[in-house]
Amino acid sequence: MARTPEVYVTDEQWERIRPHLPTRRKSARGGRPPADDRACWEGILWVLRSGARWKDLPERYPSPSTCWRRLREWEDKGVLVKIWHAFLDSLDEQGLLDWDEVFVDASFSPAKKGATESAKPSAERVQSGWWWQMVKEFHWHAGPKVLRLLRSRWSKESSKTSRSARSRRR
Repeated sequence: MARTPEVYVTDEQWERIRPHLPTRRKSARGGRPPADDRACWEGILWVLRSGARWKDLPERYPSPSTCWRRLREWEDKGVLVKIWHAFLDSLDEQGLLDWDEVFVDASFSPAKKGATESAKPSAERVQSGWWWQMVKEFHWHAGPKVLRLLRSRWSKESSKTSRSARSRRR
């Protein structure tokens, strides 16, 4: 029985991603055509979702080095952040994001599995730059919305407590 390849991005999602990607041109000198962007994107998502090493990328995706280089290129050009903002905006417009669940204070930090105390991670185990960029962008994008939500709640709560205090005084 043949196994169908995993698809992480629907056609509709891909149509939202594609405009943010830089255009690829064939080299004037010839050579191999560049690997398909969608296949690279799927390969990157496979690695991120599975937690596997790049060299374990299944053969149905472009080579591990191609996918890794594409990830680095897109990170350097700010493409990943643009895609992420577009999806966040879309989800927010549809009311699918619950801003109550957002962490604004950045009090989380990744720890080694099973670590009992804080320790400086080895250089090889430090989170990559794109991960920290996503955290920063998440706080930049979500922060103002969450603050507005919290301020509206605080003002409602303070008006309730002031009304109850006035009624107790009477």
